[in-house]
Amino acid sequence: MTNVGIIGAGHIGQALARTFIEHGYTVTIANSRGPETLADLVADLGPSAKAATAADAAAAADFAVVTVPLKNYLDVPVEPLAGKIVIDTNNYYWERDGRIPALDDGKATVSGLLQEHLPTSKVAKGFNHIGFGDIQTTGSPAGTPDRRALATASDFDDAAALVTSIYDEFGFDTVNVGALSESWRVERDRPAYVVRQNREELEKNLEIAPRTI
Repeated sequence: MTNVGIIGAGHIGQALARTFIEHGYTVTIANSRGPETLADLVADLGPSAKAATAADAAAAADFAVVTVPLKNYLDVPVEPLAGKIVIDTNNYYWERDGRIPALDDGKATVSGLLQEHLPTSKVAKGFNHIGFGDIQTTGSPAGTPDRRALATASDFDDAAALVTSIYDEFGFDTVNVGALSESWRVERDRPAYVVRQNREELEKNLEIAPRTI
């Protein structure tokens, strides 16, 4: 059984934990305050979930999801994630994270920063432009007319393929943006951000996205 390490137990982390468990995965979830603070959440998630430190969740993971505030991305453990695919849900909220000039100037991307921090992992963008409440409620079977689409990006084909497979399993079509250097197209305040769109609409929104906001 595939175990997903989820680093971050906020709204997106919890929604993904529930959805992975619904689809037959096990989940090891961590936050910054310690596994004992996740006892109620794990009890609610059921026997397929357990709490751990971030390092232990990373070590236990077949693949991982990083869903912490961007300002804390340097706290993500490096060595336990070596060789593993890491799905990055992060977005840049300068009001929360502080100003990051490389992002403000369009010289970097959110997921690119995580990839630099995790040089031995394979980072893929995923689930960053969907509201947490929509993850479990807006998916539909493959072939459904007007099926919702989500974007991914990665410098590694197998990482993008994993996100594509998970999207399809959860009920979404996929648009692959390409390398992480292009992942800004689906970041905060762009046309594709947190709106319901099918594949064709998402492709158009990605195309018209401005590089800087």
